Amino acid sequence: MNIPEDLRYTPEHEWIRDMGDGVFRIGITDYAQDQLGDVVYVELPEEGKMVSSGDLMAEIESTKSVGEVYAPFAGVVTALNEAVVQDPSLVNQSPYDEGWLVDMRIDGDMPDGLLDAAGYRDLTE
Repeated sequence: MNIPEDLRYTPEHEWIRDMGDGVFRIGITDYAQDQLGDVVYVELPEEGKMVSSGDLMAEIESTKSVGEVYAPFAGVVTALNEAVVQDPSLVNQSPYDEGWLVDMRIDGDMPDGLLDAAGYRDLTE
């Protein structure tokens, strides 16, 4: 299982990459996409949408089930990955690069409880 060292993780299997200037890229982990199976549909929020920490932010439908992606912090959605809407299999093929979901500008501080790679590895093993 691929768990990049430079990311932060939520216990709900989302990853967070610092893009600078208070913007963070969010997607689901390799573990999450593996549990879902073949992704066939991705629904993302509208650009500019304000979300609170814990809000439902996206849905990912696979041949097995529907996965929900929750906002790891409060903020505004600044960009969407339209490529995953057009080709949902990118979530399976490249969850940390081409399969990212949204960029968000954080409103406030990064929440407590995010995991580093070692903590996420412990959670999933």
